[in-house]
Amino acid sequence: MKISVFFCSMLIMMSAAYGGSVKADTKVVAHRGYWKTEGSAQNSIASLVKADSIKAYGSEFDVWLTADDNLVVNHDMVFKGVNFPEASMEEISAVRLDNGEKVPTLEEYLATALKHPDIRLVLEVKTHGNDSVRQTLACQKIVDMVNGFKLQDRVDYIAFSLFACKELHRLSPETPVYYLNGDLSPEEVKKLGFAGLDYSYKVFEKHPEWIDEAKNLGLEVNVWTVDDPEMMKSLILKDVDYITTNRPEELQQLLPQPK
Repeated sequence: MKISVFFCSMLIMMSAAYGGSVKADTKVVAHRGYWKTEGSAQNSIASLVKADSIKAYGSEFDVWLTADDNLVVNHDMVFKGVNFPEASMEEISAVRLDNGEKVPTLEEYLATALKHPDIRLVLEVKTHGNDSVRQTLACQKIVDMVNGFKLQDRVDYIAFSLFACKELHRLSPETPVYYLNGDLSPEEVKKLGFAGLDYSYKVFEKHPEWIDEAKNLGLEVNVWTVDDPEMMKSLILKDVDYITTNRPEELQQLLPQPK
């Protein structure tokens, strides 16, 4: 992966920082769970359990509303030939993940999370086209289910859809909401009442000043999806709050270890 001038400039300080003591509060979020390991698969129940087993701070996962108004966990809109927002629960239940698991429902995922109380749940509400009715329904059903499991204190909501972020914040104002799309400045995000920025590293290559601006406004900063070790190091030195990665154990090894 090519590293930008912004990230390269941070490497100049690394030998000194890593040679002595370095304070870093950056937390590790496993992207789609910890799936790059034996017996796991993206957004599977196993990926949540395995993320907890390595003591990742959080496990990120994606939620769709099916055509018959059920909530399922999966990333791709079309997966193994099935279009999730247009399919019934019966059709989706026949789909198998790469580790042999069936596609989990949100209810199953949250029920598993109750057994693993130390891991944060980073729930992405997928964008259901431009249909505000379906988007509103998805947000309402997700919030109701999370609250029903009494997990609202362990959940962060994230979405690319600004409409969905606003709905999530309206429905559950005490639960942190992070905007993913990368087109709003920290000041604009602050005015909307969201908890922070959850942007691609490419956004921060264009706007490196947004990290400090966000922190000065009391917002948190997550950067996704970072799999390059040198970029991980540079972001740790910038003291971003979270890094979302497909390689959580590699990121953990770069962080200062507790004494």
